[in-house]
Amino acid sequence: MKNLIPPLPRRVAIALALPVALIAAWWIGSADSQSFYFPPLQTILHTFGKLWFSSKALSNIVPSLWRFSVGYLAAALLGIAVGVPVGASRNLRNVLEPVLEFLRAIPPPVLVPVLILFAGLGNEMKALVIVFGCIWPVLLNTVAGVRALDEVLAETVRSYRIGALSRLWHFVLPGASPQIFTGLRQSLSIGIILMVVSEMFAARDGIGFVLVQYQRTFAIPEMWSGIILLGIIGIALSLIFRAIETWLLGWYHGLRQSQRAG
Repeated sequence: MKNLIPPLPRRVAIALALPVALIAAWWIGSADSQSFYFPPLQTILHTFGKLWFSSKALSNIVPSLWRFSVGYLAAALLGIAVGVPVGASRNLRNVLEPVLEFLRAIPPPVLVPVLILFAGLGNEMKALVIVFGCIWPVLLNTVAGVRALDEVLAETVRSYRIGALSRLWHFVLPGASPQIFTGLRQSLSIGIILMVVSEMFAARDGIGFVLVQYQRTFAIPEMWSGIILLGIIGIALSLIFRAIETWLLGWYHGLRQSQRAG
């Protein structure tokens, strides 16, 4: 018997089933809550509507998204720019690997006091924290993607004496792009975390800043509403990233599907 539900609505229903069930469980389980720290979900959502659907909320949301965008894009460009030559050259990899491993082991939040000394309390410091945390998944996955390129194709490209820029654009980046996008996907959640952490230390605006203010003043429903907002932002950024990945890597996903079918 054929499935009467079209594929797209069926996938949407499957994707929404668990979130809807969890929200319903939270709503029912917290309906009669008298806890100061865990108010009813109805109260949190009411506060969310008043707090974040206002013009004043933009003064905190927009700066956070701007810092995240600048830091994430800078980390992506730097990670790819450094990762391609490191992955292509064994000698360069042997020289830089100890330094890269040392820097990768440093937790980005501990650099906030140091970055404050050099960059001050402005957006530059917060963007640098995001860059330092997001660059490593992109860089390491770029290195792995370049190292995994087909040796036969690489030798063919060299034998035809294709120029360096053409080789980079038509062979190296397309071949390593699935692995690069894996690093970009991993950096997305790291960037959101560091966006909030950097704003908690020394800031005058931003979602992380207001979350700390709500926590310090025991504005619990407001604090929970900010946490929900961060979750919504994370979902929205993930969907945007997935759409871009599908658009740019459509050839790769189509190839994998054809290989499975074969």
